[in-house]
Amino acid sequence: MKKNTPLGLLEKIDIKNPPQHIAIIMDGNGRWAASKGFLRVRGHREGSDSIRSVVRTCREIGVKYLSLYAFSVDNWKRPKREIAALMQLLKQFLKQELKEMLDNNVRLVTIGRTEQFPEDVQRELHYVEQATKDNDKLTVVLCLNYGGRPEIVDAVKDIADQCVQKKIKTTDIDEAMISQSLYTGKQNIPDPELLIRTSGEMRVSNFLLWQISYTELYVTKTLWPDFRENDFLEAIHVYQQRDRRFGGLNKDKK
Repeated sequence: MKKNTPLGLLEKIDIKNPPQHIAIIMDGNGRWAASKGFLRVRGHREGSDSIRSVVRTCREIGVKYLSLYAFSVDNWKRPKREIAALMQLLKQFLKQELKEMLDNNVRLVTIGRTEQFPEDVQRELHYVEQATKDNDKLTVVLCLNYGGRPEIVDAVKDIADQCVQKKIKTTDIDEAMISQSLYTGKQNIPDPELLIRTSGEMRVSNFLLWQISYTELYVTKTLWPDFRENDFLEAIHVYQQRDRRFGGLNKDKK
């Protein structure tokens, strides 16, 4: 941990038992930039530092999966110049972070309809995924051109195709099969225990809709470019105080 991390905060957290999968809706880049008189792309660039901070903290405390909502299917509605800048920032980020991922046993995977991205971006994503595929300390899941509803649609199509080909019967379809047919299931990514949303917005924005059925939600007003290690640890601390019953009762309560 960094020397400036408050000892009191570290003492509050059970570092031996962190959530194994944390998902983050990284929101507030544009508002952060506007509040400082910058162009929106500056907010996205500053948000890259928050990603680095969170990835390093996950690595240090033993989180196994970190899912980041980086580009949604709805983000194509943004100005073309901003989209082009985001694509360049993504390529730059991947090139800059590859060495650290390799040095620290971090694997990168992507979920979403990335085949709709520019070819140069697809090549860079594929290169980094292949280069890190054997790393197993932390898996960073970049959700790109992603949407929860499109993911479910794609899973339904996959299952329907198997039915048409008579590989399965409709009676074979259950929750486990649907889960395995999702982007996350195909990558063997478990459902998240904790979902963090920055910037204070109280919605899930079409993110991991099936997977977060029993996920604990944590919302902070902090804008993503300002979100750092201490904010992340605070979210984990709050999560660890929750009583997760999954529809049942706490064994210590009547």
